[in-house]
Amino acid sequence: MTRSGFEYILEKYVRIAGERCPSLNEKRISPHVLRHSCALAILEATKDLRKVSLWLGHVNMQTTEIYTRADLSIKLEALNANTAPHLRSGRFRASDKLIASLTSPSFMRRESRSK
Repeated sequence: MTRSGFEYILEKYVRIAGERCPSLNEKRISPHVLRHSCALAILEATKDLRKVSLWLGHVNMQTTEIYTRADLSIKLEALNANTAPHLRSGRFRASDKLIASLTSPSFMRRESRSK
């Protein structure tokens, strides 16, 4: 089957499916989109970029690495691996040492020189 033959059959069935599901008419559906979606499904199922590369027929693994940026589950795993620092809620209260350093004579002299 040629690429144009596959595109013809795909368009035909997208039109038929669009009658039952009108939201499909607003989406771009092409052989490339199906290929990309299938590659993401394989990556999600196997977590193996080499299998995706072989399935797509890529010569170079760098070509396949774009799928790691598109897969949201991989992004979520990376975000969950990093824990946020523990932050205390409430207002800032300066320590006595900080207040003392701000009211010290040496700090006051620097302020008076700048005037």
